[in-house]
Amino acid sequence: MSGNDIRTGGCQCGAVRFRVEGVLGDASVCHCRMCQKASGNFYLPLVSVRDARLVWTRGAPQRFQSSNHVQRGFCASCGTPLTYEAPDGVALTIASFDRPEEIVPRIQWGIEEKLPYVDGLPSLPGERTMADIQAAPFLDTLVSYQHPDHDTVDWPRGGASQ
Repeated sequence: MSGNDIRTGGCQCGAVRFRVEGVLGDASVCHCRMCQKASGNFYLPLVSVRDARLVWTRGAPQRFQSSNHVQRGFCASCGTPLTYEAPDGVALTIASFDRPEEIVPRIQWGIEEKLPYVDGLPSLPGERTMADIQAAPFLDTLVSYQHPDHDTVDWPRGGASQ
């Protein structure tokens, strides 16, 4: 197994961490209303791990039965959406991976529920975070308590290997 066959990730607070060993399956974006509500977002990017080995390395997700066929896994401490679990396998939320930029969606599902303005988002003006001059003093002193994008020995902060 090459280094590309092992990926890690977890929730925002670090209470739940995972490792995926093996080749990832299809990566997609789902626009269905259940995925919108489960993520609190316009759509939900997911990647199948059905042909890989998924190991929960710290904690485990809480689950919500969102339909008669599907459970959604999330962190009970911070609420981060983590899984879509169906009879044909498990998919993980792409943004919960430590390196989400490496997982590129290849298809969109549930497009009948796509919000009408989603396709126009790339045409909106874009600014860097610190370009908001009014918020800059606040942002300059902001201290993140978010778990870093790598495994840690102990969490929360204060333990080894932070």
